[in-house]
Amino acid sequence: MLQYFRTINSNIEGEIMIKCIATDMDGTLLNGKMDVSEQNREAIKKAQSEGVEVIVATGRSYSEARFALDEADIDCPIICANGAEVRDEFGNIVSQAYMEKSQVHDIYQILKEMNLYYELYTNQETYTANYEAALDIMVDVYLTAHTEVPREEIREAAKERFTKGHVHLVDDYQQVIDDESQFIYKFLVFSFDKDELEETASRLNRIARLTVSSSGSENLELTHCDAQKGIALERFVDKKGIKLEETMAIGDNFNDVSMLEKVGRSVAMGNALPEIKAICDYETSSNDEDGVAEAIIQALTTDTRTIEKR
Repeated sequence: MLQYFRTINSNIEGEIMIKCIATDMDGTLLNGKMDVSEQNREAIKKAQSEGVEVIVATGRSYSEARFALDEADIDCPIICANGAEVRDEFGNIVSQAYMEKSQVHDIYQILKEMNLYYELYTNQETYTANYEAALDIMVDVYLTAHTEVPREEIREAAKERFTKGHVHLVDDYQQVIDDESQFIYKFLVFSFDKDELEETASRLNRIARLTVSSSGSENLELTHCDAQKGIALERFVDKKGIKLEETMAIGDNFNDVSMLEKVGRSVAMGNALPEIKAICDYETSSNDEDGVAEAIIQALTTDTRTIEKR
């Protein structure tokens, strides 16, 4: 398993033990079947048994993240919606970073003008205003990486987001936005038109205190500037009395950058974007080859090192 793990950045100084491990989910901890492999599960359990803090950092809502972790019998804190919400291992909300009303209004108007499909993440639920589009998007996203799986089979699996209550259908997003009890965590925007996404991102980047990121070539993830994985992770380890230099982060996409750039040991998945590999200290195997387990075992069984920051 460990043969593929390699150093990317060789500017090494000093030695330090890893006391916290943060891992992304989609494209990282989860394989192509959207499962936590047995190898990844065992590696996380081993790290926890040795007193290492393990935290999942994902763009998913708490319910969708918890569903995948429950299937693998993994209990750990979770950074949700890219840092908009942090929950402890018992599901209690530790912190929140939701959008300002002015931001929400501006985003809503731009997405309405661009006529793009998107989902809305709040402190209560995840919402869509178009059931068929929600299914079609999930199917198309999955098919980009798994062309061998029948479309109808994927579509049935996509329906589970609704049947299991992970996504809720509303007539109009405005009713959610106007609900004072709902705090807006994230807009998740989809399009397979690269130019359309770039134009949308360009307009959205003019909104003050907004972070525009992505977890795939077909989406944009919009959060408050304080809702980033790196910010949430830094606060988490600080409360635990752990230094960022004693922390390892594993990821594959742009919404992982904020945490990969902060930690002492950054690991890119084998399936990560070239831009992500370029900023990381190490590269592990892909998410279909138990890359997270490989990175964890490597960190637990060898001297780990801090990397001189560029």
